[in-house]
Amino acid sequence: MAQILIVDDAMFMRVTLRNMLTKEGHEICGEAENGEEAVAKYHELKPDVVTMDITMPKMDGIAAVKEILSTDPDAKIIMCTAMGQKNMVLEAIQAGAKDFIVKPFQPERVTEGIQKVLGE
Repeated sequence: MAQILIVDDAMFMRVTLRNMLTKEGHEICGEAENGEEAVAKYHELKPDVVTMDITMPKMDGIAAVKEILSTDPDAKIIMCTAMGQKNMVLEAIQAGAKDFIVKPFQPERVTEGIQKVLGE
């Protein structure tokens, strides 16, 4: 099972994802509420997978993806997006994100995204 870093500025979303992922047997090694924190925690924790919200204060998810990938090109990042953010999702994928999941989260889709980026 994977070590996962959850990044979202909304506590409710972090808790929702944490519950879904731990139920699947994954370990949540950390959480961050903005892009700056995400970059710092990524380097500190070296997670297998990052779930990254797109819209956050201080540094958005796309900037954080670019920052993480600039130092670790193999980082596995899944974008979490609200409906209607298609352009931002495309930008995130072009920046190097490996997949995306849409809020509200569907447990099957979250599991599928994690398995996809881990190559399972």
